[in-house]
Amino acid sequence: MITFSLAELAAAVDGRLTAMHYATGPDVEVSGSVQTDSRLVEQGSVFFALRGEETDGHLFAMSAASMGAAVVIAERPLDVGVPVIVVADGVAALAALARVVVERVRSLGRLRVVAITGSNGKTTTKNMLRAILGAEGPTVAPEGSFNNHVGAPISMLRIDEQTEYLVVEMGASHRGEIAHLVGIARPDIAVVLKVGLAHVGEFGGIDAIALAKAEMVVELPSTAVAVLNADDSKVAGMRGMTRARVRTFGRTAGDLRASDVVSTLKGTTFTVAGDPVDLHIVGEHHVYNALAALSVADELGIDPARARAALAGMQRAERWRMELLDAPNGALVVNDAYNASPDSMAAALDTLVHVTPAGSRTTAVLGEMTELGASSESEHAALGRLVARLGIDRLVVVGAAARPILTGASSESGWRGRSHYAPTLESAFALVNDGLGGDDVVLVKSSKSADLRFLGDRLAGVEA
Repeated sequence: MITFSLAELAAAVDGRLTAMHYATGPDVEVSGSVQTDSRLVEQGSVFFALRGEETDGHLFAMSAASMGAAVVIAERPLDVGVPVIVVADGVAALAALARVVVERVRSLGRLRVVAITGSNGKTTTKNMLRAILGAEGPTVAPEGSFNNHVGAPISMLRIDEQTEYLVVEMGASHRGEIAHLVGIARPDIAVVLKVGLAHVGEFGGIDAIALAKAEMVVELPSTAVAVLNADDSKVAGMRGMTRARVRTFGRTAGDLRASDVVSTLKGTTFTVAGDPVDLHIVGEHHVYNALAALSVADELGIDPARARAALAGMQRAERWRMELLDAPNGALVVNDAYNASPDSMAAALDTLVHVTPAGSRTTAVLGEMTELGASSESEHAALGRLVARLGIDRLVVVGAAARPILTGASSESGWRGRSHYAPTLESAFALVNDGLGGDDVVLVKSSKSADLRFLGDRLAGVEA
């Protein structure tokens, strides 16, 4: 984080500085990392004691101080041995600090802010932009999926006076959340990838999800740029909802268009404007993510050849995202179990079928898709029907919540594959691993909470 005095920090978060007997005065400067997890605190960190659904950060303020926190920001006075800034709302204070930091760095004239939203593909696109922009200048992009009302501001607060590019993921499970994050970061370039059924249980329907994603572009000024997926009708329709200049990408339409797409177990290749793009990332659906990243790079004036080379240098999208793992028994495990929605499940299953060599056996190990609400049973059943229609050889469903997948698969007449139910990860491992060999390609896919990513690692012999 950029440097603040304690007095400036208190003003930025609209707080009251207390416990000054632990410091030399309000002019003491802090510039360490900003953390909400006391286990990540380093010497000089700013620790936000936030109240959550499962725990209360105030309980860990003393631990944060002992780990080296220079100051604690809390919603009540605390005696923890370091200065404390008391605020009315910790989450609001975090957002306020991020807003101030972004504006201060932006005022230096070099920072460009890129924001990304979409039901699928945010993290992969963010990582692609990290690879491209990181080769051009100091770049800050979140680790993992820091894209909510806490994670996104934490990512923004990692910038300093030298940062040239800030890439921010913006996710949402409720209306207004993306608008809130846009108001903090004020992006120069805003990307909308896709409107799908992720979090449909929270929003209630696809149209409500589209309105939430549109918050990314609605408040953009005319000086900003909206980068939209022309092949998604709901995203393309956002053109009429923004004052920003619009540029598009797609496979069938768009200013930047992909052709000659080929996906194999070695990766995905395609052509843009006559030039080849080579990804080591498996799955045709990642073409859209790459097109979005290349559109942003072009908008920022980056040489297209350098941008393509940066993409070619990426060895994977991210841990547990279409990650190819060679098992000791010769099988190939595609571990894609960090998150899941009906759209991403369908894309992963389609990839499994299309990249598996002739004569090899396909196995889909599937767990629960969360946050589908009343649509959960029907969407899981539809997934099972898709497994059957794609002709996948073996289906292993893990966990009671995912069991409707079996019902859907068995309802499809003519499917010759075999299906199994495993109530636990341990039983799933025994089912899948039995007889696994060099002619097997195994997809492991679920929402993060189902923990199938650890099953995928175990099948591939990867130690935690």
